Amino acid sequence: MTDTPDPDEMELDELRAEIEDIDRELVELIARRTYVADTIAGVKSHRDLPTTDEEQEQRVMDRAGENAERFDVDANLVKAIFRLLIELNKVEQRESR
Repeated sequence: MTDTPDPDEMELDELRAEIEDIDRELVELIARRTYVADTIAGVKSHRDLPTTDEEQEQRVMDRAGENAERFDVDANLVKAIFRLLIELNKVEQRESR
C-alpha cells in the first residue's frame, strides 16, 4: 500500500487551507476596523462628541445588509456580525474615555 493522498482528502485539505487564509484575512480586517474605530473614538473625545451615533450606526447596518444581498449572503447573519462589531467598538470607546 502506498502513501499517496486520496484525491478527496487533498481537495479537503486545500479547502481547509483556503478557509484558514480567509480567517486570517478576516482577523486582519477586524483589526483594521478596530484601529479606525479607535481613531474615531479619539476624535469624538477630543471634540466632546457622544460615543453613540445612532444615525451612523444605521448607515453601517444598511450598508451591511446591502453588501450581504450583493454577495448573496444571509443579511441577518451579516447584520448580527456588524452589530457585534459596533457594540465592541462602543465598549472600547466608553472604556477609553
